[in-house]
Amino acid sequence: MNAAKQFLLNCLLIPGFPASFRYIQRQCSTIFMLHRFHEPERGITGCSAAHLRQALTYLAKNGYELVGLTELFERLAGRGPEPRGAVAFTIDDGYIDQAIVAAPVFAEFDCPVTTFVSTGFLDGRLWLWWDQIEYIFENTARTWVQVELADARLSYRWENEDDRKQAQSAFTERCKRVTQAEKLAAISRLAHAAEVALPSTPPSHCAPMSWDQLRACERMGMTFGPHTVTHPVLARATADQARSEIVDSWNRLRAEAQSPVRVFCYPNGGWDDFGDREVKVLRELGFVGAVVAEPGYASGDDFRRASDGPYRVQRFGMPDDMPHLVQYVSGVERLKQLALQRAG
Repeated sequence: MNAAKQFLLNCLLIPGFPASFRYIQRQCSTIFMLHRFHEPERGITGCSAAHLRQALTYLAKNGYELVGLTELFERLAGRGPEPRGAVAFTIDDGYIDQAIVAAPVFAEFDCPVTTFVSTGFLDGRLWLWWDQIEYIFENTARTWVQVELADARLSYRWENEDDRKQAQSAFTERCKRVTQAEKLAAISRLAHAAEVALPSTPPSHCAPMSWDQLRACERMGMTFGPHTVTHPVLARATADQARSEIVDSWNRLRAEAQSPVRVFCYPNGGWDDFGDREVKVLRELGFVGAVVAEPGYASGDDFRRASDGPYRVQRFGMPDDMPHLVQYVSGVERLKQLALQRAG
């Protein structure tokens, strides 16, 4: 980061400075997306409780409204006051650290948060496929593997830790482009080629929360939404498979959670990872909307402009430093986006 940009980011932390941009956010809300939370005892790295507390303290002291997704979606639809820069938090997948680390911190600040869970993961039927890939690459003694994925034969070599991580990332990205069956078969072949035995259950740092822990989190104020059963990229599934993943995850969540929310989260969450058929199923089930993983604001204009607007609501990844977090919530980032749109 250059010195000028760092200076501007640091200015955002000056009390009162960001308030001058807040009018930009009157039609918008910032939704943050989180995944893992730092828990050294299990070897988990991610957002620390200290950083989360710092962020929530800043938002509370500076008058930002912290809202739940259901209320936010109502307001974006025009039923209620404008969002006016309200901030919402979401968490994806259903890992154990989300219950142990995150839930108590959000409860401490009385801050709503919605966690989207893959129900097959919580049921103990599987461990998440990208974690399996990471486990294989981290535990192999080899420095070269060759593996078939769909119709391609892929080769990866590494001489150091950075090379190994790049190989792991490249294979993971390729897996997102194929069907769930092809992906799981390729992961099995990768394990064989790497001479790594995959455990039947995830290691502790990859473990899900239990349903009992989910209900305990609900009592602390966390809400839960569905994130499919097995976390496939829905666009790579057949119509029947995609419908089953959505319907079954919703039914399973309703059976276990006290008050599940009718908001869905698309696995992977890119624009090409779902389509009109998934939106149709969500409408049939009475969902009020869905979130993606594409960066951007939750805008009332976007929400109401198209019939599928509520099912394509954007989120920002939670920044790991305060200046960037303030940049998103204050309206500075929004102002930058609007300027780029007009320049284009």
